[in-house]
Amino acid sequence: MLLLVNLENTGDLPLTTLEALVQIVSKNMLKGAGLALLIGLSLTAAGCSQESSTQPSASPQSSGNTSQSPSTEGKNSLTTLKIAFASRKDSQDLERKTKTVADFLSKEIGIPVEAVIGDETAAVEALNANRVDVAFFSSRPALKAAELTGARLVLAEVRADYSGGHTYKSLLLVRNDSPLKTKGTVKETLEQLKGKKIAFASRTSGSGFIIPIGELVGQKLVDGPDRLENYFGKVTYGDGYGSAMQAVLRGQADVGAVSEYAVKPPYITEAEAKQLRVLHAIPGVPAHGISIDDDVPAAMQEKIVNALLKLNEPANNQMLRDLYNSTKLVKVDHEQHLGGMRDALKRAKL
Repeated sequence: MLLLVNLENTGDLPLTTLEALVQIVSKNMLKGAGLALLIGLSLTAAGCSQESSTQPSASPQSSGNTSQSPSTEGKNSLTTLKIAFASRKDSQDLERKTKTVADFLSKEIGIPVEAVIGDETAAVEALNANRVDVAFFSSRPALKAAELTGARLVLAEVRADYSGGHTYKSLLLVRNDSPLKTKGTVKETLEQLKGKKIAFASRTSGSGFIIPIGELVGQKLVDGPDRLENYFGKVTYGDGYGSAMQAVLRGQADVGAVSEYAVKPPYITEAEAKQLRVLHAIPGVPAHGISIDDDVPAAMQEKIVNALLKLNEPANNQMLRDLYNSTKLVKVDHEQHLGGMRDALKRAKL
């Protein structure tokens, strides 16, 4: 198993870890992007949890195929496929689940498949450094990966809690007893927020920040993310959907921005969810999906897509459901699927 680590400071690493960084040649030397590193860490503790697996071993060992140099051979001679699986709040025990999926895909594709678990920022960097070939992304990282590496999002997830199938809604939530009401027009509804306290999921969240800001800019209520304090009485940023909803529940914010699939456990309890209502919903947020590096040969890309689509079949579908609560994967056009996020980023000036 590999873990992705986003390294901005190697000064905090022990000497043994620094010595274990071998021949990392970044695509950035070719494409001019920021340097990113991917460390292969072997998990020495049997049965360790996802949380404990993020702690580096004192003596990390190389994992997987090391005969291939990304800077010299490219991926025409791909002998091991490495897939980055995003760590998510609503998916537990990813180490076991991703290994199951990787083993299945290996049999279907005909080469070893390695599962890599990490955050999406590190996954983008890993693609850019030719350390992974495929990545599970939400929409904003998928756009960033396309910009830096040429990777294209080819499949999107469908979930029962996505109202649009392979799209979902961004929600502005208030307490049931809030005086804020849904008005006849979007602008009338959002005009009520002037001077109010708002809690965003985080500064990087798509449905919990970017999409709502794009909506506010589109309604000409704010100029951009740097001018929010001129409209709202107070702006706070959390560490996820749960923190934004907790701020509303505790009266620390009048409204919170989240995804529609987050208004339930494990983000908040069912009892807490019943205390909240939707003030405004913004549809069309692109569902999470799967991107393939453009360096992967076309014939191999087709094999990968076909193998992943076999997870839709009844005999294999539980593996997909266990992974990220998806019911199936569907083919999408990269530009069309990510268009809503791209437009929101432009409007929000991000």
